[in-house]
Amino acid sequence: MSSKLSRKKYKVNIVQSTETDLLEIYKYIYFNDSEENADKIYSKLENIIRSLEELSHRGHIPKELKLLGVEDFLEINYKHFRIIYQIIGNDVFVHCILDGRRDMQKLLQERLIRL
Repeated sequence: MSSKLSRKKYKVNIVQSTETDLLEIYKYIYFNDSEENADKIYSKLENIIRSLEELSHRGHIPKELKLLGVEDFLEINYKHFRIIYQIIGNDVFVHCILDGRRDMQKLLQERLIRL
């Protein structure tokens, strides 16, 4: 007898700053690489965000925040991008998509700790 594991569905909320991040990433790749790659990356990031409806707990606490004792944010990575989100009840709030090559300590403090 086989049984399917039921997964809890979460409502994914994309905050305005994340929409801006997605647009900025798309524009940067479009103008510095190609429209095809911009479309691919944008689509992949959107799919990862959508997957948080069922796989929201798969992320890990960003090390920069953990060092500060802030442990209520999680991240998942795609290439050098870091998708930072928070689970509150049955909701997932995607707060930002950051370029992991930048100064993460500063970016995370500016973007998340002030919430």
